[in-house]
Amino acid sequence: MLQAGAAVLAAPFVNRNRYRLFADSPQEFSEPAVRLVRESVVVDMLNQFLYRRDLQPTLQQWFTKPGAFTKADFERFRQTGISVANFGDGADNYDAGVRLFADWNGFLAMYPDWLLRINSSADFARAKATGRYGILFGLQNATHFRQPEDVDTFFGLGQRVSQVTYNFRNLIGNGAFEPQDGGISEFGEKIIRRMNQVGMVVDTGHAGDRTMLDAFRMSRRPVIISHGNCRALNPGYPRCVPDENIQAMARQGGVMGINYISFMVKPNEPVTVDDVIDHFDHVSKLVGIEHVGVGSDIGLESNDHMAPEELAKMLTSADKRYRVHHREAVAGLDGEKRMYVLTEALLRRRYTEEHVRLILGENWRRVMAAAEIPVPAA
Repeated sequence: MLQAGAAVLAAPFVNRNRYRLFADSPQEFSEPAVRLVRESVVVDMLNQFLYRRDLQPTLQQWFTKPGAFTKADFERFRQTGISVANFGDGADNYDAGVRLFADWNGFLAMYPDWLLRINSSADFARAKATGRYGILFGLQNATHFRQPEDVDTFFGLGQRVSQVTYNFRNLIGNGAFEPQDGGISEFGEKIIRRMNQVGMVVDTGHAGDRTMLDAFRMSRRPVIISHGNCRALNPGYPRCVPDENIQAMARQGGVMGINYISFMVKPNEPVTVDDVIDHFDHVSKLVGIEHVGVGSDIGLESNDHMAPEELAKMLTSADKRYRVHHREAVAGLDGEKRMYVLTEALLRRRYTEEHVRLILGENWRRVMAAAEIPVPAA
């Protein structure tokens, strides 16, 4: 028997062993799919919280105005079934990073009954058990690290994941859009070593191919690709990951997150949920089910929910190397239902319940736990 209210809205019985979970949608989900999401620790390793560009003033209100984040707002996040989300924000420099984490720490402190900062792998289960929405502090660049000691500072402020680069070159290494990828710098190796020492997870999302390989070689703890997708299924796409790199990541113990951005899934429209599952299939068959998870690269909703003219303006202004489609996110994977849609699709593809649990969050929890093991200074 399903327990109403465990993770989402009460699920009324519709057809035998199928349930409607959301009042605004007639979509039904199977009993195994609902049970797996409700019972599992569900982790999205790149989920930008309130992601839509047109809702950024609302996010600022939540940060600065006590009580602005309401119980109804919280319930929208809780009904996604997600236990822990890496907010994947960015800071251009040290001062911006300090301000960013001050905002987030203040926000979480205002709502301790609803939100939980994830400080360790044990907090994944704690968020699930207490019904709170876990926020993992991760950034999509490392430009806020001026020196290795800054890693300690930001760890103290709550940061637990850091990409080494975004799309272009920084002092650490090179991004996926950089025309010449020189790999990780001497400074970058010092930053990676310091991250290993304090227990911060090294993330190579957005990194160039050689920069990724260098990070896998240099790190003494598993390295993740928080949100990637497979270049074998999207040939020539710079933000997708070649098989060689996926194999190197797996040998090192890491996990790769599959994202739901339509133009990172497939070169041409239409892009379906099954096309996304093809990427989960590719990684699991190439290196094993233990090395793939979810890194959706969207928030509560994708930008597709903006006014059409605003969406079109955003997409047409994007870097041409993104090769954007008419939609940003894959239809069906862009709102509160997406973890249920994903789970249903994985079950249809004959993934076992044990394997679905690994994808939904257990693989990410393992990597987080591995990062916490102390590493002596080099």
